Amino acid sequence: MSDQKYVVVGAGPVGSLAALYAAKRGHDVEIYELRGDLRDPSTTPLNFTRSINLALSERGINAMRHADQQDLIDHVSSATIPMRGRMIHGRRPSGEIFEESQDYDIHGRTIFAADRADLNRRLLDILGAMPNVKFFFNHKLTGADFKRRKAWFEVRGQDSPSGRPEEIEVSFDFMMGADGAHSAVRYHLMKFTRMNYQQEYVDTLWCEFQIKPKEGDELHDQKSKFRISPNHLHIWPGKQFMFIAIPSEDGSFTCTLFLPSSEFAKLESDSSKLPAFFDQHFPGVTSLIEPGELASSFKTNPHLPLISIKCQPYHYSGSAVILGDAAHAMVPFYGQGMNAGLEDVRILFSILDKHATAENNNPDSPGSVDVAFQRGLALAEYSAIRVADAHAINDLALQNYVEMRASVLSLTYRIRKFLEEFMSVHLPSLGWQTKYSRVSFGNERYSEVVAKSNHQGKVLMRGFIAILCSPIVAGVLGLYWTRRRSLGGVSLLDTIRNLRR
Repeated sequence: MSDQKYVVVGAGPVGSLAALYAAKRGHDVEIYELRGDLRDPSTTPLNFTRSINLALSERGINAMRHADQQDLIDHVSSATIPMRGRMIHGRRPSGEIFEESQDYDIHGRTIFAADRADLNRRLLDILGAMPNVKFFFNHKLTGADFKRRKAWFEVRGQDSPSGRPEEIEVSFDFMMGADGAHSAVRYHLMKFTRMNYQQEYVDTLWCEFQIKPKEGDELHDQKSKFRISPNHLHIWPGKQFMFIAIPSEDGSFTCTLFLPSSEFAKLESDSSKLPAFFDQHFPGVTSLIEPGELASSFKTNPHLPLISIKCQPYHYSGSAVILGDAAHAMVPFYGQGMNAGLEDVRILFSILDKHATAENNNPDSPGSVDVAFQRGLALAEYSAIRVADAHAINDLALQNYVEMRASVLSLTYRIRKFLEEFMSVHLPSLGWQTKYSRVSFGNERYSEVVAKSNHQGKVLMRGFIAILCSPIVAGVLGLYWTRRRSLGGVSLLDTIRNLRR
């Protein structure tokens, strides 16, 4: 099938990995990107800032592993920082500032802090060395006919004699749209398929800050450059908002403030209140980022929205499909946006491979396969499978915002986490795992993770109720309340001790 021409729109990590999968299968691949060469430091990102650092987990790594490119895996191993858990920052009632580590996994598994731009460059370099791959930067998709398999791109920066940007026509056999939340491919796909589409802006904006590395000749090893632990995702929970910090290889931390738009408006009207706001809600941050620098970053860096997008189906016939944020943009609070997009690529091509080897019962041409027809079957299967999983992780990402900014401080959250981890270690035959472990350290379908987690929650609740309703516990509680009322202030522990006498 080397005569098949695959066009990829979007040269980010998801589009680049999709192009790599296609090129490894012998297809002729053309990659079209709205921006300039993403390996060039002068290329301005679409949102005019660096994106939130990438938290790479098993799903994304597994997708890259299946690309069968050892250089890529070696890069991931050497250029990422393992994060074993969350570091919760806060202030006790006494006024003391504290740090509390909460490991992600009782078995010691980690997620990895990765530089998105660095990963993107590595992918593009690998693609650039492949003879069947061509790049077309500064090309904007302006139209597409998915029945005739033709697309039109505006070449930016090259005006025609008329003074308008030149437009070119491109033919293709298959188009993959990985061009982000505001996808042009999805926009044109809607004209050809009955797509259900849901877009929601969360009432939270985000702004980026940076904790700089330590400096000095006495810093001999890389780890000593970090001002706080490099092996944690740091969270300052504020119940209705939060501040996070993710490590970078150079010893710095990329930090993000997530705040309701009304709170942003208050601080924008008087930015002099920013240091006091941080001291009140995010204790210790102003000792890591100088107040002047904090205010400067707040003024300079854009205050950007968070968008959540669901749609279905993801394809039209055998000619086009959308992947990553183009299909399911999500808020960043589960660290799965990029991982889910990379996983899209692996799942898509596993289904394409399955249908590409389908048997042909045509006696006149037993060796031939209708490639477009088989691809259409594959894409229909892909949409049917992937939509449910994408919607599931989209919802989990929204729910996890509440967990990160508030629930991590809750006793109930800690008890459930402890019980689930205890059972996963001491009763492994039950297959018990925390939801986070299933999502971040495994590859089972997101929708199955949700179903299993919900089942576990019901079992825990029933067990808890059964324990509370047992005669012994009921007797202890009854005696406790009786003695408390008659003697005043008797503790539950004293009641239990009296029963043992």
